[in-house]
Amino acid sequence: MITVKHLTHEFELGKKGDKTLLPVLHDVSFSVDAGEIVSIIGRSGSGKSTLLNLIGGFIRPKSGQIFIKDQEVSSFSEGQFADFRLNHVGFIFQNFQLIPSMTAYQNVELPLILKGIKELERKRITEETLKRVSLEKFHDHYPSELSGGQQQRVSIARALVLNPPLILADEPTGSLDSETETDLLEFIQQLNKELNITFLIITHDERVAKIGNRIIEIQDGHLIEGGNH
Repeated sequence: MITVKHLTHEFELGKKGDKTLLPVLHDVSFSVDAGEIVSIIGRSGSGKSTLLNLIGGFIRPKSGQIFIKDQEVSSFSEGQFADFRLNHVGFIFQNFQLIPSMTAYQNVELPLILKGIKELERKRITEETLKRVSLEKFHDHYPSELSGGQQQRVSIARALVLNPPLILADEPTGSLDSETETDLLEFIQQLNKELNITFLIITHDERVAKIGNRIIEIQDGHLIEGGNH
């Protein structure tokens, strides 16, 4: 599902003519099979979120290759990657990334609109997806009217609505209390088992990481454990 080969990245700091390079990732290689839950752990600043942003196509690597579903996505243009994400990749974020002026229904429906799906089909798919995450009774609620756990379920529904084979999750339980975190982790495992969705989860929490079939550890931009499959 995912193959990362010799990935290296650095950020440029400072103004033009006085730039400093900040290395973030160093020759990182690993693979994730279809249907796996793989957790990537590391302290704050270790490079794990940068790695997720590279795999998700939000930034481009300085060197190395990224393959998703046997396509070399690291060579895509922004437009190509946007189309690829819409069809193949869902995202779950720590702070939910919901649009506050939209209801739960509208937030979940949005990817279907972007893909050009007709209204009646959008309605069917959106309602089915909200039911899957047990939020069918909250479809007309705005994010501010929902608990943290409910907001994260809306985020998951939005990630699921186009049936992606891969979901990238960045600290998905970071804004949740321990009880809600347990419920969410069980739900991720359920989705993985029932729908065979591949999950790549970025976390600093060992409790979250343990739901993975494998754990990959990054330290100071170096992969130190779990890269070999």
